[in-house]
Amino acid sequence: MAQAVEPTRTVIMTVDDDPGVSRAVARDLRRRYGASYRIVRAESGESALDALRELKLRGDLVAVILADYRMPQMNGIEFLEQALDVYPGARRVLLTAYADTNAAIDAINVVDLDHYLLKPWDPPEEKLYPVLDDLLQAWRCSDYRPVPSTKVVGHRWSARSSQVREFLARNQVPYRWYSSDEPEGRRLLAAAGQDGQRLPLVVTPDGTPLLEPEAPELAAHVGLATTPAADFYDLVVVGGGPAGLGAAVYGASEGLRTVLVERSATGGQAGQSSRIENYLGFPDGVSGAQLTDRARRQAARFGAEILTTREVTGLEVGGAARTVRFSDGSAVAAHSVILATGVSYRQLSAAGARDLTGCGVFYGSALTEAPSCQGQDVYIVGGANSAGQAAMYLARGAKSVTLLVRGSSLSASMSYYLVQQIEEAPNISVRTGTVVEAAHGSGHLEKLTLRDTASGRSELVDTQWMFVFIGAAPLTDWLDGMVLRDGRGFILAGPDLTPDGRPPPGWELDRPPYHLETNVPGVFVAGDARAESAKRVASAVGEGAMAVMLVHRYLEQS
Repeated sequence: MAQAVEPTRTVIMTVDDDPGVSRAVARDLRRRYGASYRIVRAESGESALDALRELKLRGDLVAVILADYRMPQMNGIEFLEQALDVYPGARRVLLTAYADTNAAIDAINVVDLDHYLLKPWDPPEEKLYPVLDDLLQAWRCSDYRPVPSTKVVGHRWSARSSQVREFLARNQVPYRWYSSDEPEGRRLLAAAGQDGQRLPLVVTPDGTPLLEPEAPELAAHVGLATTPAADFYDLVVVGGGPAGLGAAVYGASEGLRTVLVERSATGGQAGQSSRIENYLGFPDGVSGAQLTDRARRQAARFGAEILTTREVTGLEVGGAARTVRFSDGSAVAAHSVILATGVSYRQLSAAGARDLTGCGVFYGSALTEAPSCQGQDVYIVGGANSAGQAAMYLARGAKSVTLLVRGSSLSASMSYYLVQQIEEAPNISVRTGTVVEAAHGSGHLEKLTLRDTASGRSELVDTQWMFVFIGAAPLTDWLDGMVLRDGRGFILAGPDLTPDGRPPPGWELDRPPYHLETNVPGVFVAGDARAESAKRVASAVGEGAMAVMLVHRYLEQS
């Protein structure tokens, strides 16, 4: 069992299945660091993960995790791999015997291991404390250094409360969650002069209470950049998914004054994926949040500005300038623009689904809700990779996971490796030829009506959780009249603009559009928003990098 998790100081965690060793490590850690850090001890990987998840939901910080390599059920490397998804910024240390040093060296690549220590570590003054001192110093200097946390008071079945939690989590903002019917939640409501009828209440790190805040207001109060530092740039990237982040990294690293504009949170749909296992360079998989966070920090390190909660509503051309207009009337201009707006999940048309959105019906993974699915029957609508990744993730704790697929099989839309994993998972079932006819519930989801498309028979099932991953709708309506799109709204570029060998209407240059260039010179597209794109993370990142190369070519010839 892990120790009870209490909201106090930043955590150092130690995991060892040998009670004697576990106590000895914790004793040495408390002797040196107990005054400044809270030492959390666990005697299995599973109990440690449960403690980490609870810490994460409460907004607590974890600086260092020490795990023994030889543990039953889940060894230290396997544990650290999963812990990486929960706390990607925590420094990771593997405790090994001399015979396991090869495994420890391999773990450096698998889980980005920061250090491995040979047992025994006596005397700790020579073999343990210097290592921990360096790791703690590195952690304090990173993006994960301790900051006062935001407090969110809400209700389990409040749609807006769920949206706020998801927004903060996806933007890597530490927060503590308090239920409105718990004592601390009631105390916070009373302090803010609220009776709990309107939720959520967000209390910012400086003590400012925000009632049902919209995303821009919330972003401004929790330290997210929302306003560009300049009026003119070399490159504006619209959209912060894999393509946009790839473009920001390559643009800024190659000397372009770059600003990335995101309407919600970086990562896009990929950022919500619980596990991506076919991305190059991560043989053991990587969570979307982990990949997104690394890309965001990488772009910022090269000097790219990243703006959140800025909804783009228009694109204008004036001479050499390309101006991107925001919903609040403000604008930012640049020599070039890369459209990486991505796609959104289509809304479920089933009766009752709209009213229950955020109250048991969720679009995308909504990973902040996953802990509440423990021991529950969960339904997932969709048959593509994102649905399969969510099924595998939720199956870790759910009683059962049922995939509802309109088509006749998963193989038509899901990668082979995921199909195999789903077939082998004992608590995942797949119902093909099945659609959701209606969602029922008073205040939150309680039942679903499912219909077999072949027989027409309907069935009523009990559930409080449905996650929807159906189709892809490009976020391009704001480009109407400026940028050419196909019949489904995807952006046309390069050869798709010149199928008959003639330039697109209004094209005045003596060259054809570059491969990812739209019908507007200097405006490029990358990722899922492009017509006939591959709809894969790796291809989106590649297109973002390629678009920057073409931007350079455009700027050189302008």
